Amino acid sequence: MRWARGVGAALLWLALLPFALYALRFGFDGLRAPLPDHYLFQPETFANAPMSAHMTLGAALTLLAPLQIFTAHRANRLHRRSGPVVVALTAITAVAGLTFIALRGTIGGPNMSAGFTLYGGLMLIAALATARFAARDRARHRRWALRLVVLAVASWIFRVHYGIWYAATAGWGSNEALTGPFDRIQVWAFFLPYLALLEWKFARERRATPAARP
Repeated sequence: MRWARGVGAALLWLALLPFALYALRFGFDGLRAPLPDHYLFQPETFANAPMSAHMTLGAALTLLAPLQIFTAHRANRLHRRSGPVVVALTAITAVAGLTFIALRGTIGGPNMSAGFTLYGGLMLIAALATARFAARDRARHRRWALRLVVLAVASWIFRVHYGIWYAATAGWGSNEALTGPFDRIQVWAFFLPYLALLEWKFARERRATPAARP
């Protein structure tokens, strides 16, 4: 089973790598110079800075957060030393994204802004809770850390959903403004169903161990 987990971790990391590199480059490009042809970056706008921070730090978070799960038992020293880094990356990435939404909104309008605001808020809560329980309650720390990891890779899941949808339907229900029926569902579906599945897993664990807390 150990080798299977190792292979699974490596495959996940390799799947995340292209997206993380794209986000990293995109964030640096937006920081160095305005990208007038892209809706996220506009000339002489303060919101460019938080978006660049969101993209660059989020890229690092996407790669580092899943590694925390796979190092929790095998490389405990690495896990403990890198944990605060992951928590800090999560918090700053979330705050930067929320700042951008507050300053400029999102391309998809109020529905997208609401979905992404909830997403960012949950990321921030998960980061703070993961740090809070790191030393005092290992079981709760684990659960919050798993929530954090799900949220950390959700931005990648967002793109995966679109890739699968366009391959299957040629983009039915989606448009460039991200206001189509699929787009309106997608701004919630890229993270809430996965969190729900995780909570279902936790509920099963609590039934097996009644003393477990959220």
